[in-house]
Amino acid sequence: MDFFGYRAETERMRLRPYAFGDFDAFFDLHRRDDVSRFLPWETRDEAAARAALGRHQALSIESDNQGLTLAGFDKETDRLVGEFVLILRSVEHRRGELGYVVHPDFQGRGLAVEGGLHMLGIAFGELDLRRVIARIDSRNQASAKVLATLGMRHEAHLVQNDLFKGEWSDEDDFALLASEWADRSSAVRARDDE
Repeated sequence: MDFFGYRAETERMRLRPYAFGDFDAFFDLHRRDDVSRFLPWETRDEAAARAALGRHQALSIESDNQGLTLAGFDKETDRLVGEFVLILRSVEHRRGELGYVVHPDFQGRGLAVEGGLHMLGIAFGELDLRRVIARIDSRNQASAKVLATLGMRHEAHLVQNDLFKGEWSDEDDFALLASEWADRSSAVRARDDE
């Protein structure tokens, strides 16, 4: 599926693929140690940020490990809130992985949940995935709360699973099935109809 020109809105954000003109806001997010702390990439200098922004221009999800990144912009200020990622992990098994990064200025407002819900809608809607996972460093309790709010089930705690940024780190794995997403969506629609 090709997401070229994709545009969407949530309650408080406009979502679209990154453009090269977004570099200053992208770099402001990616240069921060407090942002990259629990992420699989190191804090980025300008050259690394430019390269990463170039990789985010891929907008087709058709084969294993291709992904879509949507930048979320605050509707009131047009500032970059963060980015929301969906990676196709297996075409055969219809499995994807959810990720997100929220700028510290916007954390604690429920925007990760808002963007995550949109990405799950794409995963189980347009992409017709059967299962979506999310993997986090177990110390990232804020992200664990986001995933629980999204309705993702905690499935595993992997002790010292990865050598992560120079230290052994535990990983928590979460997952959601298409059937669970459908049940949740039906419950929300029924509540809204009351």
